[in-house]
Amino acid sequence: MMTAAERISIIGERAAFFWAGCAAISAGVLLHLPMLAMAHSMGNHLNGMPMDGGMWLGMALIAAGVPLACFGALPKGRGQHGDPAETDYEAPDSTPLGRWHAATLLVLTLGLVIDVMKPATLGFVLPGLSAEYGIAKTEAALLPLVALTGTTVGSFLWGWLADVYGRRVSILLSTILFVSTAICGAMPAFVWNLVMCFLMGVSAGGMLPVIYTLLAEVMPPRHRSWVLVLVGGTGLVGGYLAASGAAYVLEPVYGWRALWLQGFPSGLLLLALARFIPETPRFLAERGRLAELARMQQRFGLVPKPRAPSAPTDAPAAADHSRITAALVTTALCWSFVNFGLLLWLPSDLQARGYSAAVASGILAKSSLLALPTILLAAYFYARRSSKWTLVGTVGLTVIGLVGALLPPAVLSWEPLLVAVIAVLIVGTNGTIAVLLPYTAENYPLGTRGRATGLVAGSSKFGGVAVQVAALAGFAPTLVGAAVTLLVPTVVSASLIAWFGRETQGRSLRELEAR
Repeated sequence: MMTAAERISIIGERAAFFWAGCAAISAGVLLHLPMLAMAHSMGNHLNGMPMDGGMWLGMALIAAGVPLACFGALPKGRGQHGDPAETDYEAPDSTPLGRWHAATLLVLTLGLVIDVMKPATLGFVLPGLSAEYGIAKTEAALLPLVALTGTTVGSFLWGWLADVYGRRVSILLSTILFVSTAICGAMPAFVWNLVMCFLMGVSAGGMLPVIYTLLAEVMPPRHRSWVLVLVGGTGLVGGYLAASGAAYVLEPVYGWRALWLQGFPSGLLLLALARFIPETPRFLAERGRLAELARMQQRFGLVPKPRAPSAPTDAPAAADHSRITAALVTTALCWSFVNFGLLLWLPSDLQARGYSAAVASGILAKSSLLALPTILLAAYFYARRSSKWTLVGTVGLTVIGLVGALLPPAVLSWEPLLVAVIAVLIVGTNGTIAVLLPYTAENYPLGTRGRATGLVAGSSKFGGVAVQVAALAGFAPTLVGAAVTLLVPTVVSASLIAWFGRETQGRSLRELEAR
């Protein structure tokens, strides 16, 4: 059971404001449910219905509760990171994973599931949304456009907040906004769906970079690499499973609107488990929160590590960070266009090639099945062999898939070869995204780690925004066209990582900052 002192330290010096804001948000969301329950008896349609008094009151409570909770969560002053700091805190390499490590991993994996679940829900929402509002597919495409734009903005925003106000505070703030935007499913007008979906994207988009950043800083060096890759991959798979499972269970009975409401209980669960989300120890030391730092040292086996008297002669210049940033951003952009511009449109392209919808789905299912072991293999090679060359290798697999997509149509008409080409693409893209953000988090010092990881995470979503804009303009990418466009940039991205990337496997964050 949490003591009052622990509850205050977990949230900050103004915990009462935080919990009061959370209560107002929760009440505001609950006040939207009666109108949804009334709509259930009318085919779950709300289009054109005026909002009742309870819904207006609920929106007012949310509008008041969000800034109140944010005020309560934010510390009274900004952190001042020394870079490098005189003293850092890190577990010895021999430290085993304990119960606090396990609890943190479970809670942060839940956060990643929430991050992935919202964009994955878009595909299940669009058919019902289009039918209820009576809009064309091109107009309905505005929903994924604003959502993906929101996730891109959120990656930049929360990464910056994580560096300035702390990792845990950033996670709590994004969760607050995530819970409040669950009312997206209760909005009668399409324009309000767009507004709420954008805010929901902003809230969810920051989970990914901040969680990777925090895990890199609290896990023992011996376990850090495989934990980062495995947790990221598990969150990715779990998010898609949560989205598809909810669509299977809820949508036939309660309609597409119910799919947005799952953000309410999942977000509250994450807030309830906030005690298991630690803060970066160096941040606590710089803020003078010594009691909390002492508890964290005991729970996670952390020890202070003073800086060496003199900096190594091979300390990187600012230009070195610029080069690795350029390499990582280029890789993230290429991945986003392959994922959103090629794989997302594969079902349509396969049907244009003459395959039926059932056969096209079967081809993608077979390819995905072949790609399932990707995460485990990526975690093994990243942690035991080489982090840098694992990333280069996964991008290389993507290149091989793009080359295969350029084979003559007569050759690709042989289904086993087509399945193999698509499987290589899926393996390459899954492996790349599984190791890209962990590798980014390990390459930057504490003071800029959140922003750098947020920049790369935002870049990995930019392709989705660009492709949705193209779809609104009537352009649908094909397998061959996308392969022609993306082959050279993807080769360049692998070359940049190979040339400018650093090996992080087997090194502590302290050693990496000193190099």
